[in-house]
Amino acid sequence: MAAPCRRMASVTLLYFRSCFRRTAVGSAGVRQLSTTSVCGVTLQTKSRTEKPPSPWTLMAAVCLQRLPVISADCSPVEQRFRQMLQQMELEKSLVSEHELRLLEDAERLSRKQADDYDSDDEGSHGDQDIVLAQDLEDSWEQKLQTFQPGLRVNADADEDLTSLERCLADPLVLVAEQQVGGDKLWLLPQTQWQEGETLRQTAERALNSLPAAGLKATFLGNAPCGVYKYKLPKAARTESTVGTKVFFFKAILSDSGAPAAPSASLLWAKKSELQRYLKPAYMMKVDRFVLAL
Repeated sequence: MAAPCRRMASVTLLYFRSCFRRTAVGSAGVRQLSTTSVCGVTLQTKSRTEKPPSPWTLMAAVCLQRLPVISADCSPVEQRFRQMLQQMELEKSLVSEHELRLLEDAERLSRKQADDYDSDDEGSHGDQDIVLAQDLEDSWEQKLQTFQPGLRVNADADEDLTSLERCLADPLVLVAEQQVGGDKLWLLPQTQWQEGETLRQTAERALNSLPAAGLKATFLGNAPCGVYKYKLPKAARTESTVGTKVFFFKAILSDSGAPAAPSASLLWAKKSELQRYLKPAYMMKVDRFVLAL
């Protein structure tokens, strides 16, 4: 009976050892698989965060407009419409206090010229010098004759494109002569974007970098109103630089401060004059958001 018991004990021991080896190998395989998956996820995350730099150079430009200072001249249709409104107001209006006073003065003078005039009937106004409404009109007319209105049209200033006082009845746009590559071009004031600032901050920096000091503007929002994109010549392209994207921001001249000396590199042009200085493709983009009010 001893031999069969030994055989059974040895078989049981061998079976236990084989099971233990399988469990150990399986556990090692599971640990190795989990490590590989974690490394794969880490590599994918790094590849997503480390994106290559954009081949486009970003720039921001400001479209600075000076609004009309005086009202524009009326067209023939507007003049006829104004005359019609004035006639309608005159027909439907009531008598004003000044007109009532004119009637009272005329009635008082007619009573004084009557034969049965009695000064006691005038009450407290009988012994006082009365200023007639007609006398007031005469004094107002004399003041009007001495008043000299400002000129609506100044031919000398209108021809000077560097003057901010030209074409007071029209909106003007600031155009600057800037260096682009090896050429000097007339553009809206622009500068290159720097990391860490918004595009609006870049446009504000472009305005502050102009030679004309004292220009204060109110920017109309944080979003650009237009974009212009162009590619560099093939000979000048590289893997990291393909072209340039210019984002435009609108601004209104709020206060020019002290009059600055005219600068030949800055022009104040009407919308109809922009095509003389801007390139056709560039002008096509600018024409979309510049309004000739």
